[in-house]
Amino acid sequence: MGNSYAGQLKTARFEEVLHNSIEASLRSNSLVPRPVFSQLYLEAEQQLSALEGSSRAADNEEEEEEGEGGLEPSCPPNPYQMHPPPEGCCTMDGFCQAGKDLRLVSISNEPIDVPAGFLLVGAKAPGLPDHLLVCAVDKRFLPDDSGHNALLGFSGNCVGCGKKGFCYFTEFSNHINLKLTTQPKKQKHLKYYLVRNAQGALTKGPLICWKGSEFRGRQAAAGPCSSSLFPPLDSSGPLAAFSGEPTPGTNASIPTGAQPAGPASGHPLLTAAMGPAVFNGKDSPKHQQVVKNKLLAVTRPSALGILSNSGPPKKRHKGWSPESPSATDGGYPQGGGNRAKYESAGMSCMPQAGLVGPASVTFPVVASGEPVSVPDNLLKICKAKPVIFKGHGNFPYLCGNLNDVVVSPLLHTCYQSSQSLSRAHEQYGASTVQPISEETQLLLTVYYLVQLAADQVPLMEDLEQIFLRSWRESHLTEIRQYQQAAPQPFPPAPGAVAPVSSAQLPWLAGLAASSCNDSVHVIECTYSLAEGLSEMFRLLVEGKLAKTNYVVIICACRNAAIDSCIAVTGKYQARILSESLLSPAEYQKEVNYELVTGQVDSLGAFFSTLCPEGDIDVLLDRFHQESQGHISSSLTATSVTKSASLDVGGAPVCTSYSLEPHHVRPFQLAVAQKLLSHVCSIADSSTQNLDLGSFEKVDFLICIPPSEVTYQQTLFHVWHSGVLLELGLEKERMTKQQVEQYVLKLDAEAQTKFKSFLQSSFQNPHTLFVLIHDHAHWDLMSSAVRNLYSQSDPTSGWVDRLLNCREVKEAPNIVTLHVTSFPYALQTQHTLISPYNEIHWPASHSDGADLYPESKKYFGLPEFIESTLSGHSLPLLRYDSSFEAMVTALGKRFPRLHSAVIRTFVLVQHYAAAMMAVSGLSQMKSYTSVETLEITQNLLNAPKQCPCGHGLMVLLRVPCSPLAALAYERLAHVRARLALEQHFEIILGSPSSSLTVGKHFVKQLKMWQKIEDAEWRPQTYLELEGLPCILIFSGMDPHGESLPRSLRYCDLRLINSSCLVRTALEQELGLAAYFVSSEGPPEKGPRSEAVESDAEKLSSTDNEDEELVTEGRPLEKRSPSEKRSPVKRERSRSHDSASSGLSSKASGSALGGETSAQPGGPWQGERARSPQPCSPSEEGRAPGDKQRLRAGQGPSGVSRHSPGPAPQPDSGPKPSQRSVQVQVASSSQLSSSGSSSSSAVPAAGTRALQPPRCSMAKACRQPPVVFLPKLVYDMVTATDSGGLPKAASLLPSHSVMWASSFRPLLSKTMTSTEQSLYYRQWTVPRPSHMDYGGRAEGRVDGFHPRRLLLSGPPQIGKTGAYLQFLSILSRMLVRLTEVDVYDEGEININLREEPDWHYPQLSDPWPDLELFKKLPFDYIIHDPKYEDASLICSHHQSVKSEDRGAPRRPEDLYVRRQTARMRLSKYAAYNTYHHCEQCHQYMGFHPRYQLYESTLHAFAFSYSMLGEEVRLHFIIPKSKEHHFVFSQPGGQLESMRLPLVTDQSHEYIKSPTFTPTTGRHEHGLLNLYHAMDGASHLHVLVVKEYEMPVYKKYWPNHIMLVLPSIFNSAGVGAAHFLIKELSYHNLELERTRQEELGIKPQDIWPFIVISDDSCVMWNVVDVDGGGERSREFSWSERNVSLRYIMQHIEAAPNITHYALIGMRKWSSKTGSREVREPFSRCHVHDFIVLNVDLTQNVQYNQNRFLCDDVDFNLRVHSAGLLLCRFNRFSVMKKQIAVGGHRSFHITSKAPDSPVAVVPAQYVCAPDSKHALLAAPAQLLLEKFLQHHSRRFFPLSLQNHGHPVLSVDCYLNLGPQISVCYVSSRPHSLNISCSDFRFSGLLLYLCDSFVGASFLKKFHFLTGATLCVICQDRNSLRQTVVRLELEDQWRFRLRDEFQTANAKEDRPLFFLTGRHI
Repeated sequence: MGNSYAGQLKTARFEEVLHNSIEASLRSNSLVPRPVFSQLYLEAEQQLSALEGSSRAADNEEEEEEGEGGLEPSCPPNPYQMHPPPEGCCTMDGFCQAGKDLRLVSISNEPIDVPAGFLLVGAKAPGLPDHLLVCAVDKRFLPDDSGHNALLGFSGNCVGCGKKGFCYFTEFSNHINLKLTTQPKKQKHLKYYLVRNAQGALTKGPLICWKGSEFRGRQAAAGPCSSSLFPPLDSSGPLAAFSGEPTPGTNASIPTGAQPAGPASGHPLLTAAMGPAVFNGKDSPKHQQVVKNKLLAVTRPSALGILSNSGPPKKRHKGWSPESPSATDGGYPQGGGNRAKYESAGMSCMPQAGLVGPASVTFPVVASGEPVSVPDNLLKICKAKPVIFKGHGNFPYLCGNLNDVVVSPLLHTCYQSSQSLSRAHEQYGASTVQPISEETQLLLTVYYLVQLAADQVPLMEDLEQIFLRSWRESHLTEIRQYQQAAPQPFPPAPGAVAPVSSAQLPWLAGLAASSCNDSVHVIECTYSLAEGLSEMFRLLVEGKLAKTNYVVIICACRNAAIDSCIAVTGKYQARILSESLLSPAEYQKEVNYELVTGQVDSLGAFFSTLCPEGDIDVLLDRFHQESQGHISSSLTATSVTKSASLDVGGAPVCTSYSLEPHHVRPFQLAVAQKLLSHVCSIADSSTQNLDLGSFEKVDFLICIPPSEVTYQQTLFHVWHSGVLLELGLEKERMTKQQVEQYVLKLDAEAQTKFKSFLQSSFQNPHTLFVLIHDHAHWDLMSSAVRNLYSQSDPTSGWVDRLLNCREVKEAPNIVTLHVTSFPYALQTQHTLISPYNEIHWPASHSDGADLYPESKKYFGLPEFIESTLSGHSLPLLRYDSSFEAMVTALGKRFPRLHSAVIRTFVLVQHYAAAMMAVSGLSQMKSYTSVETLEITQNLLNAPKQCPCGHGLMVLLRVPCSPLAALAYERLAHVRARLALEQHFEIILGSPSSSLTVGKHFVKQLKMWQKIEDAEWRPQTYLELEGLPCILIFSGMDPHGESLPRSLRYCDLRLINSSCLVRTALEQELGLAAYFVSSEGPPEKGPRSEAVESDAEKLSSTDNEDEELVTEGRPLEKRSPSEKRSPVKRERSRSHDSASSGLSSKASGSALGGETSAQPGGPWQGERARSPQPCSPSEEGRAPGDKQRLRAGQGPSGVSRHSPGPAPQPDSGPKPSQRSVQVQVASSSQLSSSGSSSSSAVPAAGTRALQPPRCSMAKACRQPPVVFLPKLVYDMVTATDSGGLPKAASLLPSHSVMWASSFRPLLSKTMTSTEQSLYYRQWTVPRPSHMDYGGRAEGRVDGFHPRRLLLSGPPQIGKTGAYLQFLSILSRMLVRLTEVDVYDEGEININLREEPDWHYPQLSDPWPDLELFKKLPFDYIIHDPKYEDASLICSHHQSVKSEDRGAPRRPEDLYVRRQTARMRLSKYAAYNTYHHCEQCHQYMGFHPRYQLYESTLHAFAFSYSMLGEEVRLHFIIPKSKEHHFVFSQPGGQLESMRLPLVTDQSHEYIKSPTFTPTTGRHEHGLLNLYHAMDGASHLHVLVVKEYEMPVYKKYWPNHIMLVLPSIFNSAGVGAAHFLIKELSYHNLELERTRQEELGIKPQDIWPFIVISDDSCVMWNVVDVDGGGERSREFSWSERNVSLRYIMQHIEAAPNITHYALIGMRKWSSKTGSREVREPFSRCHVHDFIVLNVDLTQNVQYNQNRFLCDDVDFNLRVHSAGLLLCRFNRFSVMKKQIAVGGHRSFHITSKAPDSPVAVVPAQYVCAPDSKHALLAAPAQLLLEKFLQHHSRRFFPLSLQNHGHPVLSVDCYLNLGPQISVCYVSSRPHSLNISCSDFRFSGLLLYLCDSFVGASFLKKFHFLTGATLCVICQDRNSLRQTVVRLELEDQWRFRLRDEFQTANAKEDRPLFFLTGRHI
């Protein structure tokens, strides 16, 4: 190899190489340096860019920029020990050892003496990353402009102290205090030349261009030196360019037998990042170990030696996100700057999927100069149309035979895209970061083409990645400088590095192409491209380019730029590329034309010449005639036998076949719930785009592509899901016509149905319509574009026209859900779907997957690809090499025919030949492929395995409909001639038509599926389950059709090359997606198919199929090559196409021995493909096995049924080894005549020995086998540098384009969400896309708020998920309109004695004051929430213990109270989750306003009982300020406005409403807008100080009264107390204010409303009385607004005479007794209207937590005031599980006390060491008395005739103790106690009104107990003395107690005593 380029060597180059070699040998300390000539020829650069990541510290710039791999590959990195500095010298960074400042910033303006021949340079010190140190260095030791010829060694001076003559850089670095941790090298630390600017100041200049590292430091796009040589390599050894530094201490060497590569000289520009991404499907497993070693696997000889960086990065970010523009490997977030670059020169064909990708063939091409004539007979000579890709510059006119060439601008567009700087880098300044030069682009293109294998096709994505990585590496230093340190004020000047000149370009390109065996030919032109094109056409016509695949034409004559183009002349590549440039419509047009014009006849004629015995049809006819008359074919015999057995023995039973029950799988439910939560989040957002609360029901419409099968399939799913019944849309007995109105085929007839849908949505505003767009990636054409080209496809454009119409977008009650497996085209920069509204199917390996246990495992594309990896002996993805070879050969023979036509003809021929071979014409095996024969054998033999005749489905995908029809006719004809019509069906599946299945097979299907309907026909593919058939599946795209479980083979060998976009490719492969059982049936012993004899093996059907093995199941004993991990699939060994290269050998050697005697037998030769373990003898077999072996060796073994897929539980252990003897014997003994009929008896016998296994059994446990074209197989199985299949980096869809070439690769670690963000950033829709122009890029408000996207793998169950979503959405809406309200009947009804006097006027709307005063007060509590409270005794009650209902057992105390579910009325109160149009302003969330502004106002008043001034704060929104009076606008708050008693207006509610609330900022029913029916009202929320911010956030437009901080831990009593006192104080202020206006004080409205935050609805009872005192009356209850009730109450006459007004609590158990009396004088709760004027002297107890309303009611009554309950009004209270009194938790103060505190521990002895509790003392007291008061009042237990006397307060002592309430106030109303003898006395914080004389009025039982409760021990003693208690009561010291509080929490003390 040495001298081939000798003539081109230049002396300077030789000297330079020699110099480098000497330098390397001087530095090397371990290995002999490489010879000079090896270095000259093998320049495999090994530099490692900082981007790819040095293996050292990532952030250390010096470490990362250390590009020394090329200079010293063999030096091990020794740690460097610095010599200690001399004592006393300066060691400060930035100063020399003499103490002089060397920093550029310090001395830039000082004069520096620079000796002649020296230059000032800047050194970088690790300790000062932001500074340069100034040094003077002899320029002979610095490199020249091209980075070379620097002398070894060093000579420099210190500019600080002036010391001269440093001869070693080590010495010099010590002197200037560089403080290095690595060995000092001038190349690493002398970084920049220093220059004087115009002002004379010293500044940083260009980088010093050290050899091997200048590619990082270059400022402008630069080129390599003019002379470099490429290594001519032997064709067998791939050359690898190293992507990382070689292992220390070893010589970097080429992996496969090439010359060793040592130090290489640098060619900075050519650092193309040619990682695995470049290899177009060639990064196969056998090369993976090379890649793992950070080597670049190149599969053919190439000139990659010059490429200096190639492999995957060492440090890779786990994921990529658009928020990280500076991410190391993916930091280019925005697309290319201007879109004009795509539209230049009138080109509408944007960058495509690659050179392989769809586009138009007739491109407008800018041309100049003289025209070039295309030779007339070009296609005939070349056997393919050359594809010419326009490159740089001008392209000449072509004339002549233009039909024989294809011209495309794709490459030109790619070049342009790669030259426009990414916006991510524009911030660095154009002068700093230059785009990649044209010369470099072309050179990199040549390198790329050179390394492509003969069966590979160039991909545009690969080229873009090469350009990107090359550009990134060349500008890495500049980019990092801008990203890291503070930006420089001025960008540094471009580095002086020589670029590749246009003159050097042809030479370099020719050099690169010289090593590839003429695969790439370079033509250099002098004047224009025209001469190069003419030369190329001449060479083509002369046949001199027969071995050439690519011709690169370069014209470098012009000064400024170059002209170039690249012609693809390789027959394989040119055909694929020219066909891929056709659009789908053009492709179909072309195929149709060839079929119609009869061009295909020549192909048929050629096939007829292949068969030695004449035309195949002649053979078929002969076979048909022979088989007529004597039906002795073994196949026919079998079927006859089978049918006979059916008639005699009744219906056979197949255990493997079972119809799948329709149920929702866990993952489907999870996805449905995710969908629901997204809809809820739209509703909950502040944008008010969806008001779920306003909808009462759900309706839906499912839009699907116009496929009849998909339509029927969707109808079937909707019918069986029950969703229509659940949504209440249909009744029990549905007809198919009713279901059809919910599914819409998007075709020309769709408009009418869709209009009625829109009309329905408009007419039913309270119905939520869900518009489901299934298969949403289909038909994204803009309707505007469709109008322009309406003649093209009548089905296109409907999605945009219907689903994107203005009515759908604006309707507030339509939610659009796009559902697709391939969402990429809906994830562009202009998409209407917010990224927050995307729902992705959860990955089976995701964190939450364990929550959804699935009984079946989904088997999708990743699992199929995984099956091709090493360790899987039989991959599920395969390609057919013999088929591909035949197609390629015929493609050359028939260059004018489209390859789809050729492929279809070949495949149909293969199937026909295989059918004939299986039917007995064994000579036809030579004319089919191993794969097709395998498919056909299994198709025909599977039904014989099953007693019912179940078989398998073969899917034959023929995208082009005319070709599909042709294939159908041909196969049906062959089947008919072979008399196989009864054995399997051939079905033509077309999107436009329904299924047609023969009567015989329909009958079978009806029998299997137990269908009685005589008219039934299968309408979906799913209904073909178990039917042996070939399904010819046509249509350019699948439309979502699901396939049955019996699908065993997915033959995709005919898919079009236009599928080379990600969506189309994954869509085709998605047909095979499958669910397999994750648990196989338990087995006894090993698998039975391992035991069959080889005679059976001959006729086996499914043995090539893989079987899933559940984890932990023992594997069979196999040869080591076949052992696989137990979790993966286990496969039996036979017909594999994985090594189909052996098929030709097999067919040659084995077919001779085969005869027609083997109907289904795969031939012996295949056995060569997998080593068979030998068993020494048959001794280990069970008797049945031996018989089976013997049976298999005679002629009767011919009709043996192959063991099917299901493992049968077989008796006895069976060794898995196969018998060698049988192998030898079988092929000779089985050659009996094909016409000899095999009797059914042996078959029956063998069936008894081993039950035949139905193919359906295996179907459940293993996915189908997929056959792909070789091109697609390579694309799918190769991985790129991101770890994803190559196919994932393709353009995502035909309808989008890349926004920029400057984009990172997708990464394997990306989640679906991250992939979505990636596509949203890097793709834009084409002008034909419906989203094009839809919104301005990046505008968030362009997203449609009610649009969601559900994506998930194909066939995984998305339809079931969204139907389930509709169900749970409907349930939720119903639930949203319902509420759980307490439904408990009143308690203690039987204790209510009939009073002496009733209220007489039953029909009075208001109480008559005088009559009402006569009513006695009912002391008994009837509210069911007080079921556990103490009974209050009154004078007219004699309560017997048995009268009271049995008290609850202690365990029942916490039982959930009884509720009823009620539908919310339009007058309900709502929580914060309710959004409706009317409420927007009320709630303060109106989109037009900011959050409502509020002002904080202090309001103080004095209150003597609290002993200090009370200071409250009001938060008043601006919108509510009119309710208040201020000293001046915005000034001091003076009072809250009150109306007059005399006001009669019905527009507002007079009483201000106060709602105390805690812990219920979200759930409290504080929205009274609807309850008040729009009436103006004043509503104040009363909140604790610490909760104020959160309430303000949720209720920004509500007035809030904030309690003082001392009440943060107080109970509801404090809130009631302050509300009442504040209201009275305000009443006085208003009286004073309005008195000045002439209004009497008594005319000011004195009432307020105190309402619970759980009051939800209000009702009124309408009574129809049959007379005044009639016993007969009827009544009904209806829901009314709170406004109605309040205005009714406020209008009552004499209302100011009532102190408290309330209403009943609603209950469904309410009887006529409760509502008969219109008014009662009794306790009122929950919702009260309080007269603050009358109750001025009656206070709520501010300390109380429980029963404070009962206590207050008793105080009010005892004060002689009137309490009135309106029995005809009732309030419903919602059950709210959070907040309220539940907010109080009693816990121990001891840290980490795990033990729960029980009520008995709430009280302890004073000064004891009892565990103290963190809770208010009052709460502890009340809770203790409720649960344990029997300790204090033992006599009172169940003793209702002798209650406990409670003075001035009501405390709940528990249900078993009754109390008698008395007030000590003078003139108070008390019951007569003279009849009572009390069992106890309770004195709670008694005041001065309680005296000794007062207590002496009451009589007590002997032994009665006393409990005195006081604030402290001192007042306890004073009270005992003051009340003279010791006269009648005996006390003991141990009877003193306290609540279990700490002293600082002020415990309550109590003393107990016994009555004497």
